[in-house]
Amino acid sequence: MAENAAVEIRDDREHGTLVAYEDGTSAGTIAYFVMDPAPGALVAVHTVVRPEHEGKGVAGALVREFYAMAAREGVPVVPLCPYAAKWAQRHPDEAPAAPGELVREAERQLRHHPELF
Repeated sequence: MAENAAVEIRDDREHGTLVAYEDGTSAGTIAYFVMDPAPGALVAVHTVVRPEHEGKGVAGALVREFYAMAAREGVPVVPLCPYAAKWAQRHPDEAPAAPGELVREAERQLRHHPELF
């Protein structure tokens, strides 16, 4: 699937969402949180694309930007979201694997703070 050039991606750190806009309309999001202690890993929890935007590469563009954002911040990504995890497996050059202990800690933080999802 080719990425749509009209997709603009914005980080809303306060609300824990990375949002893709297509022609000014929200097309999809990644829900995420930042692990404690700061600056902690970025943890992708859920990726959603609105039905009318499916098949346009929106989800892939979101995950690619999520990894690029983490790289710019110098922190790892923990892809708890199944889509993000599959994308990372298909793009190992862009998505370094998170250490197992970091994944377990992210899972623990999510269990103890369900409001993060």
